[in-house]
This record gives sequence, structure tokens and C-alpha cells, in this order.
Amino acid sequence: MALRGLAGSGPGSRGPLDEAVAADKEREAPAVVVAGATPEDDEEDEGRSRGLLRWDGFSAWLHCVCVVGFDLELGQAVEVIYPQHSRLTDKEKTNICYLSFPDSNSGCLGDTQFCFRFRQSSGRRVSLHCLLDQFDKDLPVYLKKDPAYFYGYVYFRQVRDKTLKRGYFQKSLVLISKLPYIHFFHTVLKQIAPEYFEKNEPYLEAACNDVDRWPAPVPGKTLYLPIMGVVMKVRIPTCHDKPGTTQIVQLTQQGDAHISVILPTVHEVDLFRCFCPVFLHSQMLWELVLLGEPLVVMAPSPSESSETVLALVNCISPLKYFSDFRPYFTIHDSEFKEYTTRTQAPPSVILGVTNPFFAKTLQHWPHIIRIGDLKPAGEIPKQVKVKKLKNLKTLDSKPGVYTSYKPYLNRDEDIIKQLQKGVQQKRPSEAQSVILRRYFLELTQSFIIPLERYVASLMPLQKSISPWKSPPQLRQFLPEEFMKTLEKTGPQLTSRIKGDWIGLYRHFLKSPNFDGWFKTRRKEMTQKLEALHLEALCEEDLLLWTQKHTEVETVDLVLKLKNKLVFLIQPHPAECTSWNKQLQNHLLLLLLSRFSRVRLCVTP
Repeated sequence: MALRGLAGSGPGSRGPLDEAVAADKEREAPAVVVAGATPEDDEEDEGRSRGLLRWDGFSAWLHCVCVVGFDLELGQAVEVIYPQHSRLTDKEKTNICYLSFPDSNSGCLGDTQFCFRFRQSSGRRVSLHCLLDQFDKDLPVYLKKDPAYFYGYVYFRQVRDKTLKRGYFQKSLVLISKLPYIHFFHTVLKQIAPEYFEKNEPYLEAACNDVDRWPAPVPGKTLYLPIMGVVMKVRIPTCHDKPGTTQIVQLTQQGDAHISVILPTVHEVDLFRCFCPVFLHSQMLWELVLLGEPLVVMAPSPSESSETVLALVNCISPLKYFSDFRPYFTIHDSEFKEYTTRTQAPPSVILGVTNPFFAKTLQHWPHIIRIGDLKPAGEIPKQVKVKKLKNLKTLDSKPGVYTSYKPYLNRDEDIIKQLQKGVQQKRPSEAQSVILRRYFLELTQSFIIPLERYVASLMPLQKSISPWKSPPQLRQFLPEEFMKTLEKTGPQLTSRIKGDWIGLYRHFLKSPNFDGWFKTRRKEMTQKLEALHLEALCEEDLLLWTQKHTEVETVDLVLKLKNKLVFLIQPHPAECTSWNKQLQNHLLLLLLSRFSRVRLCVTP
């Protein structure tokens, strides 16, 4: 029996997490029920022994798994959503349907993998699991989950089948997740999708049960993840890792003989393969991404468009790209009108498209990259040129970077010669990617170090922190004051590249990436000030202080301590546990010494 999420289906038996999402029932479409999804009693007992509800392990990695097929009457349709308690709104289902299939002009025969990203429906309640998730704080900023977006990882199969009316079998297996672990989830799909297309729902259910038994995605830990007879060894980066290093332990230990797949990265794409057609202009593209400029990637298939968009976003690492980006964007996307309107300037977003319609619709956009088919490793396409936008008419236009942008920095000829030499010597794509990634990393670090140094100077001196006063405020960021620091401590200290660095900084300070970066740094520094203030408060002899002050002042101090305890309930570093105990002891001593006759209730 066909199961269609868009057509609607009757609700099945309630899953263990249904209570947590019951309030969404009126707002969201009913989930499609897969037969046999009810957990066995022994599995429930095992989950309880781990302190987890059924599907908590699964939810740490995935929101749900969808199967999207082609229906003669409906077009693309969600046939299965698994597990049965998963919730998707009608709008989310519609987006998944259209984004899970290549445009008809792509002609993707065989198997195709790509990635998309779509906006979460407004009004959706945050799941309990997300609220309790503590792993995010230890991730690098560019790997933190964005609560407003989902990622979709697609394995699409299109093969000839004379038994079907259309003459083709067309179906996608899609993993929906909050995690931006592109390489990891593409690897998972390579392991399970081909067999799923042969064995259908029972195989999918078994694969999801394997995922539910995985350990949590804790940053910094080496994880062993079994799925359908294959064991993957991965390590999720932490914010403490040295940028540009790979921390995964290679297959050298005798105990690792059972490991089938070792992933040196969970999130990175093949950078050189994506930049290969345009590596002469890679530095200019780095500037455009850094500045949050509106950018369109026109490609022949979703695979090429999504890889290239993700490579662009990745090229400013370890900075996070704070604007929106869509690895694969279609005319059916719910944000289509918002992003293609001509009544206002194009938004700060990177779009990956394949439909020829966009060549006309987005002609007013200032920067467009037109790429051909990405070549396999070892094959180098002809380098594209920078061309004027007026020469771009259709998707059949010649590959090129269509822009009138004038880079601020002079082109680094050394990296171009190094990559060209690698091509001549047939250096593997992986090695070329390492060289290119290191180049982007050094370029980004040279740019951001002066900003980091200046922002650090906005921090008040530690001697200005008094336990008896509120924590001091950060000084204001003054652009002109920052510009004056560049003469002595600018990027020329760490980068050989010449050019108008001052102009690049002025442009960056007006960009969404600066706004997002500075808000993040300001939040971190404010928390540091709070921590230093707490530390100072905990180290004081408060009983000695109360002997020199009035009861009114002491009451005021008690109330401040109470507020600090409330502050410590929020997620903070591990040392907060000891501070919490010290503050409670301070409160107890104050109450016993000064208010033994007063009935005062303090609830931390």
C-alpha cells in the first residue's frame, strides 16, 4: 500500500515521544506511520537502562528519514516518514518533496547524492532533546546547529524500468537533520541507500534502529557507529582543536580490525574539486563570501551546485558564514519570491541552482558563478574567466564568474603556481584540497587576528572587577579606532598578500558576517566577565564584610547572591558547579550569622 505524507494518512499508535510533541498536533500534519515501528519491550528496557527514551539516540543525530517517490497524480510525494512520531509541517514536507528531486533538465540517470537546506516552519516547538543538548557549546562556531534550519541529505536513484508507466524508477532516500555533517551523512547514505532500494521498509526500520543505538555526537570523542553490518569510526571536532588539523586516529590499532570506514572529517567537502574550474579566482571568491555578498552558483545538477555552495561557505573557516545559504534551491522553494524579487537589492545569501529559469530571474544579482560538470579526480577542466553580467543570458552560457567586482587584495600567484604544479604532477585531489584549505585558513586567520586583538582590548582590566559592584561593561567597538591599530598590528604581519586591506576591513565591518562574529565574541566575553566576577565573589570573606556594613546592605548582598545562583543554572563552564556550592555556603553563613531571627526564604 502506498504511503503518502502529502496526501495525508491516518494516525497510528502513539510513540513514546508523542507526549512531548502533542501540543504541535493541531499545527502540524500527521506523520506517516510505517508498519512495525513500535519498539519491542526489551529494546525499551535497554533504553531505560541507559537513561534514554526510545528514539532519543536517533534524535541526537537525525530528525527523521523520508522516502520521496514520484506519483503520476501528485508529482513528488513523501511516501514514508520514519520514525512514526516524527513531525513535519505541510510546508516542510512540500519543501522536502521538491528539494529531494533534481530538476527535470538535470538528466541525472543512475545514483546522485546532494545536500539541501531549508527553513524550519515558524511556530514549531523546540523539542525537549534540543533544549537539553549540551554538545553544541563545545563545537566550533561553524558547526553549531542553526535552530531555524534543517539539512536534507539526499540519495536519488533514477533508472529505466519498463514495468512503470513513466518508464523510470525515481525515488530519493532523504536524511533530515540539524547537524551540518555533510561528509558523514553522505557516507551513511552510501552505505544504506542502495540496499534500501532493493529491500524497502524493513531494511529502513532496521537501519534506524541501529542509529538509535549510537552514542551521542559528543565533540572530541572517537565514536564507533555501527549501521547494517558496517562500523564507521568518526570524531566530531571541538572548539579547542587547532584549526586545519585532522584529529581522527587512523587504522593502526589492532583492536580496530572490525572498522569498515574511517572518516577523517565529518563536515568537509572536496575543496579542490569544487574550486578546480575557478581556482584562478579563488581569492576573489573568498572575498565575496567573507563580505556576505549575494552569490549564485549555476550548475548542471544538484550534486555540483550543492558541493560548490558548501565549498564556498567552508572557504572562510574557522569563521562562520552567518548569512543564509542554499546548496540546492528550486523555483518551488517557499522562499523563492523572497529571494528573487527585483523591488529591493538581492539579500546576503548563496544560492545553488540548476534550473535555466534562474539565469533570467537572477540577472540583476551582482555575482554569478556558472560552472560545467565537475570532473573526476585527475581531470582538470578549462579555467573560466571573469565576465560581465550582461553576457549571461541562459544556463547554456559559457562557464565563468560573471561579476563587476574588483578585489581588494592582489592575487596570490604562489598558490596558483602550486596548484598548477600539482595538476601537472597528477597530485591526488585530496592533497590539492589540503593545500587549498591551508591557504584559505591562513588567509582568514591573517584577516581575523587584528580584529581578535582589538576586541580583546575592549575587555576591562581584571583589577577593575569588584565583588561588591556589578561586572564592568565591555568598551564599545569603534571602527576608526580599530583602523588605526592596523598600521602596526595589521595582516601584513602574517600575510605576504598585498592590496587594500583597509578597504576590505571597512566593507567587512558593514557585513552580516562581522555582525554575527562580533555578537558571538561579545557574548563570550560578557560570560567571561561574569565568571571572573563570580570567582571574585566566591573568594571574598563575606562574614568579615558584613561586620562593617548595615543589615540593609547585607540584605542587598543576599539578593545579589541569589541572582547569581539563578545565573549559574544556565549552561556554563564546569567550574560553575564549585562556584554554585561556594555561593550556597556564603548564603547559608550569612543567614545564620545575621538573620537567625528572621524567616527569610531563598530559593536558588
